[in-house]
Amino acid sequence: MTAPLRHAPLLALLLTALTCSPAGASEPPASRPEAPAFADCALSGNGGATRVAAECVTLEVPLDPSHPAGEQIKLRIARLQSLAPEPARDAFTVINGGPGGSSIDLFADFAPFLTPILRERDIVIVDQRGTGDSTQLTCPALEQEVTDYDPDTTAALAAACIPALPADPAFFTTSVAVRDLDYVRALLGYDQLTLYGVSYGTRVAQHYAKRHPAETRALIIDGVVPLSMALGPQISENAQDTLNAIFVRCAASESCREAFPALPELFAALGDDLRQNPPTLTLPHPTTGQQETLTLSYAHLAVAIRLLSYGPETAALIPLLISEAQNIGNYLPLASQALRITSQLSEALSYGMHNAVVCTEDVPSYRFDPAERAAGLANTYLGGDQLRSLVAICSRWPAGVIDPEFHEPLATDIPTLLLSGEFDPITPPANAEQTLKTLSNARHLIAPGQGHGVVMRGCLPGLLAKFVESRDPGALDASCVDRLGPEPFFIDLMGPGR
Repeated sequence: MTAPLRHAPLLALLLTALTCSPAGASEPPASRPEAPAFADCALSGNGGATRVAAECVTLEVPLDPSHPAGEQIKLRIARLQSLAPEPARDAFTVINGGPGGSSIDLFADFAPFLTPILRERDIVIVDQRGTGDSTQLTCPALEQEVTDYDPDTTAALAAACIPALPADPAFFTTSVAVRDLDYVRALLGYDQLTLYGVSYGTRVAQHYAKRHPAETRALIIDGVVPLSMALGPQISENAQDTLNAIFVRCAASESCREAFPALPELFAALGDDLRQNPPTLTLPHPTTGQQETLTLSYAHLAVAIRLLSYGPETAALIPLLISEAQNIGNYLPLASQALRITSQLSEALSYGMHNAVVCTEDVPSYRFDPAERAAGLANTYLGGDQLRSLVAICSRWPAGVIDPEFHEPLATDIPTLLLSGEFDPITPPANAEQTLKTLSNARHLIAPGQGHGVVMRGCLPGLLAKFVESRDPGALDASCVDRLGPEPFFIDLMGPGR
């Protein structure tokens, strides 16, 4: 099988592990500076399509928290002040996933849905160290497209990235990031934080609550990553489960079934053809408009199918894209989606920070033979190359700071709302159910027909605002969530069937 497009990160995107923390790394700085002076700024998300007025500041914080006078790195903060005459003493914050995504960019996309929170409290967003404008760790060489997977090449590219990074990646892990977050909380004078985390951000939120329970007012975790779970090996299997569910839903829909009979077999045939005879196309790039020549490989198909399955609107395109390519020989829609997805991911994720997290918190805790496990994934459309790539990268990447209790489940009575999409291809509802077992004041809502990250779907923004105000998960009337569902499948290029 060909390699995952742009190596492992695009087919990893979320991952968990164990290493020893350097002595003293969990101790706070000896002193805190005065509150910083914010300046007006405009936040931008979704490729620049949204703009949000805010105030921002860039702080300098220690690279190694146990040496506050040592090397400093930059930490970018954005704040929206409450409309209340006397705002609440806590602030609301958003934590992005990836690992490697900018929380400020994510908030800019979410901002229209979060304005009710400003009625009572401030919103403060920190770009996690290594992402966005917080000493971003990038690895351009790992973003280059390849045609054949080779573990030695992957490992060499990872190793070559490390000397070019702006700081030691050992200090860009979750355990250090939660210290930054609490440092900002105290610096700005808030008693507590109410945390929303999505995907990998749920890991950050849970670990913050574990390390700073008195400073955690409430948690909303969306697309949950259990702290005890070493992620990575399940990615291919979860993605296959979601694709199988799409096939089943198509077969249950009269219009989809008639338009695309025997869809699983059609997908398998398309995969075989792309492996053996990948077509070369010339097409306008969907985001830049510039003409590009692309040899459409199986890797393009795999990454497109996987990322399209993240949301119900894009999942609705999958049967049509398969049919257009295999039945008609029209590869342009599939190629256009692959170009769009890889371009957006390349811009959205900081791969050095991704590797710093994965190679500390995930791969070192694997308790199986990766080669055997990868071989066992051959019956999934992503296969085992994603797992092989992670192991290859981490064979050359240094493990970093991790708190001793990092992988222990969060056991708390902090009010917590857990959210899942029914067809989430990477953090299925079972993850949240596992996490729920040690939470004594929590509730899990599953959004029917939805994918990865559901808080902005349907009535869920309103439920989020009510929960932030009340901190009572049991009192929420969540019956409106049941009205959510998948989008109808596109039957042709004109749109869905009736």
